[in-house]
Amino acid sequence: MTVSKVVATDFAATFDKLADIGCDSPTRGYRRLAWTEEDRAAREWFAGQAKKRKLGYERDRNGNLWAWWGDPADGDALVLGSHLDTVPRGGAYDGALGVVAGFVAVSEAQRRGLKPERPVAVAAFADEEGGRFGIPTFGSRLLVGAIDPSEVLDRTDQEGIRLADALKADGLEPESLGHDKELLDQIGGVVELHVEQGRGLVDLAAPLGVASGIWPHGRWRLTLRGEANHAGTTRLDDRHDPTLVLAEAILAARSAAARLGAVATIGRVHIDPGSINSVPGAVDAWLDARASHDVTLDELVESVAAETRLAGLRNDVSTELVCESRSPEVDFDLDLRIRLKEVLRGHELPTPDVPTAAGHDAGVLASRVPAAALFVRNPTGKSHTPAESASDEDCALGCAVLAELVAEWMCD
Repeated sequence: MTVSKVVATDFAATFDKLADIGCDSPTRGYRRLAWTEEDRAAREWFAGQAKKRKLGYERDRNGNLWAWWGDPADGDALVLGSHLDTVPRGGAYDGALGVVAGFVAVSEAQRRGLKPERPVAVAAFADEEGGRFGIPTFGSRLLVGAIDPSEVLDRTDQEGIRLADALKADGLEPESLGHDKELLDQIGGVVELHVEQGRGLVDLAAPLGVASGIWPHGRWRLTLRGEANHAGTTRLDDRHDPTLVLAEAILAARSAAARLGAVATIGRVHIDPGSINSVPGAVDAWLDARASHDVTLDELVESVAAETRLAGLRNDVSTELVCESRSPEVDFDLDLRIRLKEVLRGHELPTPDVPTAAGHDAGVLASRVPAAALFVRNPTGKSHTPAESASDEDCALGCAVLAELVAEWMCD
């Protein structure tokens, strides 16, 4: 597939402007946590792009951003996009690539003289990563009614700021959050272009791949309570040390994941009181677990919980494992997948199916509207790190495929 110079130039220039926001110069990692100054700057960039490309701009009551080409009231809209927030020290492409590609694809369709017989939108969904309040795909889950706002508004970030207060400070009304059926009814399909968060396409020597589905996954909070004491004077036999239980929980998660062909990670830990010369009294940790099927995920989590309880009994430490969020197994819409493959095949590109264990807004929306995802090759195979990568050529190719999809959508 030949990508026009205009598309390639538009992609590179647009992506570079977004890449300046929230980047830490020494590490080249990104920090655009939801409802922060950096997140607001990225949203201002989005509004500026909508204005530049003569698209109608709005922010819905859940904090999601929309740039409309055509009248959304006409219905059956094609939605392109992803998210703008990042994990701490994240990569440049995760989420951002899909939003930039949406803008570039719509502009290419406009340059071809197409008219929005059916509306097209570029979307940036709010707080996809959940890096601040621990609620991933927050905006898209609110949109489809998968979250009860009253159950999460009192959650706090690491600085003790309540989610409700952060939303108010950002101009949102917590009491207005929730399912937006009217907006959903205007959507005919969603396609999220995203950097691949693995090396499947590298091994297949394919620049792009069509997502087949998403593994079920979730986050669980592990609470361990022992007894704080002096590190020098407290005998080993007299200790009630929750970090010992944490160590066994981490090993149990790794062992269960290996046995079940799944993945499990404890990547965030808070130890209290956090003193070098104190035996810890409490540990809060978070388990991220993902598996190919819901029943396998259940078995993994139950195994970790059981091993952790036994370790707690041995060390006289109380244990609790509570689910904070969970996403079911997703099969993407077959018709949209076929459409994407036909575009790829028409330009003599490979059409690999790529499953993923990473969560995406498109996966959440798939429960209510037809949805699909298109992955762009990641040469390093790494994500959620500054080492995440994609070539300008592959990214521009993804933009061109989306533009072809928009053109087809207009002609149906």
